[in-house]
Amino acid sequence: MEDTVTLDFQQMLSQPTLAYEEGLRFFRGVGLMNQTLRQLAKDLESREIAYSVIGAVALNQHGYQRFTQDIAVLMTREGLQKFTEELIGHGYRPAFEGATRKFRATAENVPIEIITAGEYPGDGKPKAIVFPDPAESSVEIDGIKTINLEKLVELKLASGMTGAGRRRDLADVQELIRVRGLAAEFVESLDSSVRAMYLELHQELEEAREQTSAPDREPTEG
Repeated sequence: MEDTVTLDFQQMLSQPTLAYEEGLRFFRGVGLMNQTLRQLAKDLESREIAYSVIGAVALNQHGYQRFTQDIAVLMTREGLQKFTEELIGHGYRPAFEGATRKFRATAENVPIEIITAGEYPGDGKPKAIVFPDPAESSVEIDGIKTINLEKLVELKLASGMTGAGRRRDLADVQELIRVRGLAAEFVESLDSSVRAMYLELHQELEEAREQTSAPDREPTEG
């Protein structure tokens, strides 16, 4: 078998067997993605750059295991500028020539995408929900600053409701509801613009549970 130590993240993803093995390592917390995440957090904190992981990495941080091919990070515009000035060429590089938001960890070749506070999720159009200041909406989980659960759910709902091809974000919310055992009352912590969708997803899960737990019945004769 090919020595995986000599391969970077992108090479692993290009080979199904190695991609599967990397996925298993990721869920154990020992994959290239995990190494890159820990180093990124260390580098940002050493330079006092406020950050919060979002997207699929945040889902994993909050208990819903889903493999991902990149690290999405929330920063302020000032934080992004400082990241570019102080870390590009020092462990990180642009993903392609001219890239200003998409980067790669130089050693592992793991993609890193930076979203800035004030942007809008989903279709990018103005709406009640915006990407918040990471310093005000994060919680530390296993040493990694992570978007808090309420904001993560809000952003996923807003993205899935307005972004073309973003229905997976709604499925992510439903999985968070299931994995975290979120109650219908959790809706009270969310912006009013996404409450109806949260309750709809929650109700779907409740109906599915009832159908699964219902005792088998013998068909009756007509």
